[in-house]
Amino acid sequence: MIVDKSETRVRRMFGQIAGRYDLLNHLLSMNVDRYWRWRTVRTVPPRGDGPILDICTGTGDLALAYDRAARGANKIVGSDFCRPMLAIGRDKGTRAGTNGRLAWVEADSQRLPFPDNHFQIVSVAFGLRNITDTARGLAEMARVCRPGGRVAVLEFSLPRWQPFRAVYGWYFRNVLPRVGQWLARNRDEAYNYLPQTVGEFPQGEALAAMMRAAGLSEVTYRSLTLGIATLYVGEK
Repeated sequence: MIVDKSETRVRRMFGQIAGRYDLLNHLLSMNVDRYWRWRTVRTVPPRGDGPILDICTGTGDLALAYDRAARGANKIVGSDFCRPMLAIGRDKGTRAGTNGRLAWVEADSQRLPFPDNHFQIVSVAFGLRNITDTARGLAEMARVCRPGGRVAVLEFSLPRWQPFRAVYGWYFRNVLPRVGQWLARNRDEAYNYLPQTVGEFPQGEALAAMMRAAGLSEVTYRSLTLGIATLYVGEK
């Protein structure tokens, strides 16, 4: 069965769980999601004073991680088309004292309202698979990235190593959706949607090939935490 990733459904679904999104992310990943974002910023750090864009920013954790790494030297933009998620990110930014360094823009990642060749880094964490047209999302990321800049994609993946793959697969398909759905209590079953989208999303070389097709070069990828997540990096 093909998962419904229409813009209307995805926007509505994440709007419903926005208030518990951070709690559930940290709880269900046992806080490993914090490490994955830290690793992304360490692998693709800011260079110079060029601006940085984080698309599908949700509640802004990766955008805020880049703000901390930049130490005020770079303009950070977090964009998302789900207003309730973006509002939480904006509140977190205010509490973190970003003082206008971090801008929040409501935008569809398939139609980014930014000029060509603008950002030194364009990142996305656990959001690319939610874009209706993956190829179009990657093409937009590449378009707004400046020549010599980098595109970073942090995404869930399925481990290859047995017996961990079997154990994790059982947890991912049976335990995580039930616990997440019980806590989130949303009509669109966001935490059943999660394993469905991960299962059908291109991984490893398949996604790297899509990044190259979008105009990126020197594409590399590395598994994180025994393959639960993968970090992809390409250069414009």
